[in-house]
Amino acid sequence: MRLITVSGPPSSGKTSVILKTLEYLKAGGQKIGMVKFDCLSTYDDILYKKAEVPVIVGLSGNLCPDHFFISNIEDCVSWGTKHNFDFLISESAGLCNRCSPHIKEILAVCVIDCLSGVNTPKKIGPMLKLSDIVVVTKGDIVSQAEREVFSFKVKQANPKASIIFVNGITGQGAFDLSVKLKNAADIGNLEGRRLRFSMPAALCSYCLGETRIGENYQTGNLKKMNFEDVI
Repeated sequence: MRLITVSGPPSSGKTSVILKTLEYLKAGGQKIGMVKFDCLSTYDDILYKKAEVPVIVGLSGNLCPDHFFISNIEDCVSWGTKHNFDFLISESAGLCNRCSPHIKEILAVCVIDCLSGVNTPKKIGPMLKLSDIVVVTKGDIVSQAEREVFSFKVKQANPKASIIFVNGITGQGAFDLSVKLKNAADIGNLEGRRLRFSMPAALCSYCLGETRIGENYQTGNLKKMNFEDVI
């Protein structure tokens, strides 16, 4: 079974890109399973079921989505293996643009849209900078010059990644992405494998339910701003 991690900022078009790409994979006789990770709610599983793709949903609730992902992805792989999927694709939203849901030696995809701002690629952390493929969406809404500038900014943030423009409505570019996904390596399980980057470090009083503001209520892993040289 091939495992592929797909991440990206909310509303960047991840689900639309995946659905269009699944059409080509299914046409080739591939059996595919989906795992949808989100925080509070999602309706994307309805779209996958409508496309006749088995899907399971994981909602992190009040937990860090990254920690929730890595605590559950191994069980998801076991589920995929049990059902003899050829591909298992996990989809997660990088809500803080810093998330790191990519695993070493597991094909990693980041989806980002042209309308997010020309400087957005350098603002996104491991989710983009350590991905193997960067899918750019909504390119049909901007000019060719804007697409080229955005692509250049992506290359600056991640020189090693392949960049593919995909239209989530028409499906243009989805075939190219499906070809890339077929190059993913087969895996048995994830035991002993490592993340490409460490999780966000946070264990403070607010993580544990504190709601009061003030230094007297702040404990644990804290980081303060420097105001010494501010005029």
